[in-house]
This record gives sequence, C-alpha cells and structure tokens, in this order.
Amino acid sequence: MYLTKEEELILAGEYGYALQKAMEILVALGDIYGADRLIPIKSAQVAGVSYKNLGDAGVEFLRDFVDAGAKVSVYTTLNPAGIGDDEFMEKQGKVLELYRAMGIEVTATCTPYYGANLPKFGDHLAWSESSAVSFANSIIGARTNREGGPSSLAAAIVGKTPNYGLHLDENRKATVKVKVEANVKSFADYSALGYHLGKALGNDVPYITGLKPERIDYLKELGASMAATGSIALYHIEGETPEYRHAIDDKIETITVEEKDLMAVRESFSDDWSEIDMILIGCPHASLMEVKEIAELLRMRGKPLKIPLFITASRSVKALADSLGYTDVIERYNGRIIVDSCFVVSPIKGWYKGIATNSGKSAFYFRSFGFSVRLDDAERLIKEAP
Repeated sequence: MYLTKEEELILAGEYGYALQKAMEILVALGDIYGADRLIPIKSAQVAGVSYKNLGDAGVEFLRDFVDAGAKVSVYTTLNPAGIGDDEFMEKQGKVLELYRAMGIEVTATCTPYYGANLPKFGDHLAWSESSAVSFANSIIGARTNREGGPSSLAAAIVGKTPNYGLHLDENRKATVKVKVEANVKSFADYSALGYHLGKALGNDVPYITGLKPERIDYLKELGASMAATGSIALYHIEGETPEYRHAIDDKIETITVEEKDLMAVRESFSDDWSEIDMILIGCPHASLMEVKEIAELLRMRGKPLKIPLFITASRSVKALADSLGYTDVIERYNGRIIVDSCFVVSPIKGWYKGIATNSGKSAFYFRSFGFSVRLDDAERLIKEAP
C-alpha cells in the first residue's frame, strides 16, 4: 500500500507511539484487503464500548493508547455501552473515561446520525456498528466499511482509513436483485423482510424492488435486520435510495420474496405472552418519531403496562422527548427511555425470560441468547401486552 512521506514518518514512530500503533493497524488492514492507499475520513464511530465485550484485556488496550497520549483527529462518537450491576457499571464507566480522554464524544449510540455525527452524500467514514454502517451507506450515500473496534479507533486517531471495499465505486454495485411481492408496509414487516434477506443473501449488495417505505425508520430497521442475520452493509431500493440509478446490472441474479417468506419469520417469533416479561423498542436506537408514537400508543391504551417497557435511544432524542413531554407520558405507563446503552451488549441473562419487540435485529440476538421472543408492531404489542 502506498504511503505518503508523512504517513511513512508516522509509521516509523516520528510522531509518537500512539500514532505509530494506530498507523500499524491501518497498514496491516490495508495490506490484507489490497488497499492502494489511505484516504481521509470525515468522522468515526467506534465499537468495542461495552465492558461485556471488551473485558479487562480490551480495557488495557485502550489504556495503552491513553497513556501514550492518543487523541482522535476527526469527530468521533461511540457505539452503545452495556448496563449491569454496580460492579459492571463501575468498569463500564472506566471504559467511557478512557474514550473521553482520547477526545471522543461520549455519546454512545448506534444512531449517531440523529445527533452531531451526521455525514453527507459521498463522505468517507470509519464507522463500526452494523446498522449505522448500513444507514450511512444505503440511506445517506456516505461510504464506510464495517470497521472493527481497533480499526475504527485507529482511523479516528490518524484521520484516515484504507481505500478498499465499499469506499470504491465498483464494490457499491448490486450483486443480486430482490423482487418483493409480499405486502410490506409496517415497521415489523420491514424487520421480517430484513431478517429473511440477511439469512438468504449473506454479504450480497441487494437491489430491491417493490417497496414504498413511508418512513426512514422502516429503512433503518430493514438494514439493521439484514446486517444482523447476514452481513449486508449496503443495499439499494429502486426509486428510494440515493445510488439506485447506477447500482444495477441486468446480468445479476433475481430472487423473489413472497408473503409466505415473511410469515415464516413472524411465526418463528410468536412466543406466548405468558413467556414475555419485557417489551423492548429501539434496536437500533429509536428516533423521535418512534418515541412519539410509543407515547401516543400508551396514552390510547389508557392504563399502565404490567411488564416494563424499555426504549433505547440516543441522548439527543431523549433530550427532545423530555422537552416535548413524551418521556413523562411513557414513564406514567411503566415505560422508560434509556440512553447510551443497548441490551444486546449487556449481561442481562437472568433478568428476564422473554422479550416482545418490533425489531428483527433484537429478535435475532435475543433468541440466540436463549430468550423467548415475540416480534410484532409496537401498536399491537402495547395493545395486547399484560
């Protein structure tokens, strides 16, 4: 991989240990994937935040960077942290302090685009969370690979990333056409479609026809579910996403999604309410519109839920929900908005026996953790819940 004179000096340690180690990570990654050079990035979003995933070894990795004086050189935010008991939260707090010491904005969310970390079309990024990567590539038209924790941190410190994968025009072309013949209208419909396509396609770049999404939230969930059950980081929707006009070649394979395919997903996550003792909304983190919808649904229900309702969201969305009165309504009906956190990366085994959710991503992960799962639209969940 070609390096500029300055990059060579960084790699040789002339700019200090922290930059050298970060550059070593990027050069190794570039060599593995055949990158021709490093390219500047506009922002980073770093994974490896929950202590559940990091452990003590990961904390020491971060501390080594901090002790070496590492500072990020582009605007950088974090992936969600975990929540747990007092001992866990003490260790989680140390992780966040280490990231803060490197100049990272300690707002821990999988939806950084709802806050200050909002890229524009064509920007090169180094983002790591799978649903955020899908949103940036597909809905915004920015460019990022799905980075690991170390590589996203290294890119944030250096301000550059290797030029390979989805940074290149040729890799952003569709590799399969998906003809949707099923009736896909609601949030849970898009969850089920994403769940099915991720399983069916793996790491393809799909070009999807037959969809007319009413809200961006639906596309956010579609991408999140495809990324969870497969490893899809970019998709195109005819007439909807910014790069669809130049994304397709008539020679690619076509597959069809029928109603029975989505029904199979729904039926696989239809555990009885007797096995459910928690409702989870906000995976990926909820938008303000989603929070507003939940508040209105609870008000229409007219009585508190007997089981807790958790909404995970970014700080910016929570602040707006507070000021608009949505938080007060939600809390009145046994709900709670939780910021900077994600149950998927938290040690919650034993806290609950089953969850009800409108997210295909949540359904996938919690079933793999051994929980009972019920997947449906928020409207039905809140209406039918105990």
